[in-house]
Amino acid sequence: MIRDATADDAAAIAAIWNPVIRDTAITFNPVEKTAADVAAMIAERGPAHGFLVADDDGVLGFATYAQFRGGAGYRHTAEHTVILNPRAQGRGMGRALMDALCAHAKARAMHSLFAGCSAENMGAVRFHEIMGFARVAVLPQVGRKFDRWIDLILLQKML
Repeated sequence: MIRDATADDAAAIAAIWNPVIRDTAITFNPVEKTAADVAAMIAERGPAHGFLVADDDGVLGFATYAQFRGGAGYRHTAEHTVILNPRAQGRGMGRALMDALCAHAKARAMHSLFAGCSAENMGAVRFHEIMGFARVAVLPQVGRKFDRWIDLILLQKML
């Protein structure tokens, strides 16, 4: 089931997110999230900028979005994050989360969504392409993690 995240989900979301932050180059951010960080993000984004979870007897993944860049001119464009617990992969939950997130964004007058995927995460690039996102740019060596430079692949979907 896909539903809105609540503060009660924060610890479970952090538990899914932190291994990705700590152990992979999927995200360039090296700072792990506390449950309080996630709860604050859920409260901040709330209904306006969706924070959804896939729940099947516990949180198995999440998806959220926020304005792509600052300023009123960008208010109809957002960048999203979608992360699944590895045991949830291959069960259709990523697709369900993305479908729900796109519907949520469209209902709130978002015109397009961006995905910023590490070039070391080609599975995410393929997933987004299957979901109707198109590659629009490669930003060479803009991310740094584990003492190496990593390209960022931007994909966009018009809603």
